Amino acid sequence: MRIVALGTGPFAVPSLRALVASSAHEVLAVVTRPPRGRKGEPPAPMAAAAEELGLPLWQPESVNLPESVARLAGYEADLLVVCDYGEILKPDALGATRLGGINLHGSLLPKYRGAAPVQWAVLNGDAETGAAVIQMTPGLDAGPILGEVRTPIGSEETSGELEDRLSRLGAEVTLRVVNELASGTASGTPQDKSLATKAPRLKKEDGRIDWSRPAPAIKNQVRGLQPWPRAYAYVPQPKGEPLRLSVDRVEIVPGEGLPGEVLAVDKRLVVATGEGAVELLEVQPAGKRRMAAEEWLRGAALAVGTVLQPE
Repeated sequence: MRIVALGTGPFAVPSLRALVASSAHEVLAVVTRPPRGRKGEPPAPMAAAAEELGLPLWQPESVNLPESVARLAGYEADLLVVCDYGEILKPDALGATRLGGINLHGSLLPKYRGAAPVQWAVLNGDAETGAAVIQMTPGLDAGPILGEVRTPIGSEETSGELEDRLSRLGAEVTLRVVNELASGTASGTPQDKSLATKAPRLKKEDGRIDWSRPAPAIKNQVRGLQPWPRAYAYVPQPKGEPLRLSVDRVEIVPGEGLPGEVLAVDKRLVVATGEGAVELLEVQPAGKRRMAAEEWLRGAALAVGTVLQPE
């Protein structure tokens, strides 16, 4: 199978490596989104992988432009393999290859269509998730499912850890589907639109902790927003503006108080929630490194009864 791989972020890299390692298929080129950061920043993960693997790299402003579609067609590829790319492909781009395109998505579709499926599964406290490979259509993550894999979500697993694990599980499914397409044995299952849910892109303000929520929901927020944008709260200071405190790891503990009220500061930082309490285990005060909460407490002017604020 002659393949053009489209991807930008790290979720796509294991699938690219699996395709390159397979003697049955040929990756003709890797297409990524163009660099958007400052000069000197490291390349996007898929761009770095393409260079390491010795594959041609193309970074068009848009893959849907007429000249881009013409270049895609010029590869005379059989299939586009898309994952974590960053742009929705229009019908002309999908029609530039013999078999169109397939996409690896980080959820059990039709659940969590959108840009942040892994994060929303953790945020919502799901016990199970997975990855699905679909035949691409103009609709967002709406095509027939060609293959999927299921996996439990660990009770302490962060979005970053889960995403890394799903990318490797998804690579196996991607390769299997490509093999089935090559042999003519692939079959798709239509998605049930009535079960579709959305997974919109996260924003920095999603990290704001609302202490009136139950302890399990706050723990899921902390796990789900790792490594970005991270959960945070504000600590009132004796003088000046409140201190922004990123919260990176918590555990649920017994306790009662006003939402956000500090219940303990003696080697343990315990904060009351709407239902129960959480112990903050790892934090990062603004302008400093990430550290154990116990270490931060040694130099923090924090008293029992202080109420942490969402902003």
